[in-house]
Amino acid sequence: MLFTLGKLKLGAIMFANILSRYWQMTLVRGIFWILFGLVTLAQPALSLVALTLLVGALFLVDGVTNIVSAVGGRREQENWWVLLLVGLAGIGVGILTFLNPAITGLALLFYIAIWAIATGLLEIAAAIRLRKEIQGEFWLILAGILSVAFGVLLMARPAAGALAVLWLIGAYALGFGIVLVILSVQARGFAKRLATSPSV
Repeated sequence: MLFTLGKLKLGAIMFANILSRYWQMTLVRGIFWILFGLVTLAQPALSLVALTLLVGALFLVDGVTNIVSAVGGRREQENWWVLLLVGLAGIGVGILTFLNPAITGLALLFYIAIWAIATGLLEIAAAIRLRKEIQGEFWLILAGILSVAFGVLLMARPAAGALAVLWLIGAYALGFGIVLVILSVQARGFAKRLATSPSV
């Protein structure tokens, strides 16, 4: 029993080390999503090409930060590949948007919806798998639920196009960014508490 508890504590400490070193990546993601949300909400007359480039840049930054966190923690956490998949999904969608900046509003909407659903499911899976090792997994689950719900809403209105639901995209980005910032603060605090707690 003590051995099992010791292994669990050790796994939690190793994951906390990842959070301690890379919580900044989650914070950066949150800040970029908040900025994107504010820009889209403040510019309701944004052109489709401008929106496409903004989305592409945001997804690339989001993907890179996730990959940095995943690769950096691959030796300490066996579930690092989940975060890697989230990052690769973001980079993939980002590259697709940059390769075709003249994309139609309908195609861009599907890009965003597919990314949101895939990312949300992976974030929920990560939170469930790590629920015994981290504190504040609620925020990761909430981020995943927000993403899935957002993607489903976009899929439910395919004829609208991205510009027609610009307010929805901006509101999601703002809410998602705030959740990520809170998650980064939770992760940093959890890592500090584990680092100062007595070893098993």
